[in-house]
Amino acid sequence: MATAGSASRRGAATSIGTDGAPIEAGPTPEHRTVARVMSMLELVIASDPNGMRLADLSAAIAAPKSSVHGLAKGLSATGYFREDRGRYFIGPAISSLLAVGPTGLPSTFHHVLEELTGKWQETSMIATLVGDSIVYLDSVESPNLIRAAPELNKRVALWPRSSGKCFLAFMDVKRMESYLRRHHPEANDTERVRQAVARVRETRIGINIGETHADHVGVASPVIASESPVTLAVAMVGPKSRLGDHVDELGRDVRLAAESLSQAPLRG
Repeated sequence: MATAGSASRRGAATSIGTDGAPIEAGPTPEHRTVARVMSMLELVIASDPNGMRLADLSAAIAAPKSSVHGLAKGLSATGYFREDRGRYFIGPAISSLLAVGPTGLPSTFHHVLEELTGKWQETSMIATLVGDSIVYLDSVESPNLIRAAPELNKRVALWPRSSGKCFLAFMDVKRMESYLRRHHPEANDTERVRQAVARVRETRIGINIGETHADHVGVASPVIASESPVTLAVAMVGPKSRLGDHVDELGRDVRLAAESLSQAPLRG
């Protein structure tokens, strides 16, 4: 006979039938949600490059549209999906799961990095939000011997990086408050972060001067596409000796690059 403990370990409720045999009552709500999320991820990955409509996802996993819609919005908010004209596509954060392979971004994004690096001769990057972390998906490195060389597909902390400030500035209020409680619980620290991200919301430019690495300057701007959550940013990083006196000009160029990508198609 199955015990309550063994049933719990299997993630399903167990009752006893009239013949004394255990009867599985099916997965718990938590396990059902995990199964749905994984199925949706697999379906959208398999549908590339055409994407999937909400109705198709709902039918494929035999779940109500309302439930699927909530899960799809959550996956979009964390960068695993991208929504475009009623269809869901692979999001940039997918590559962080695989640690190899395509970024899920159109070639336009890489071209923009090439243009930025060509003008400034410093390293430019595309960053994505993954949970409470940043993952750099693509970069074009500076031709200079001394340069920033970001490691791709590796999670790094949001704060105090310039891209992280952009993601925090445009994060859903509840999610932002949860982040602050977990990572910046001290009142003074919380207020410092709030003030910094308020400036980023106003200017759409995140700046990091020596906060992560004493001799580096980082400038970033969010890619804001319609009503979609902000999960992408353009950033440029270089030595303070070369960029320290040019932060304002660099900020303008990075913001223009991010704005151009905000108008770019999400695939292709």
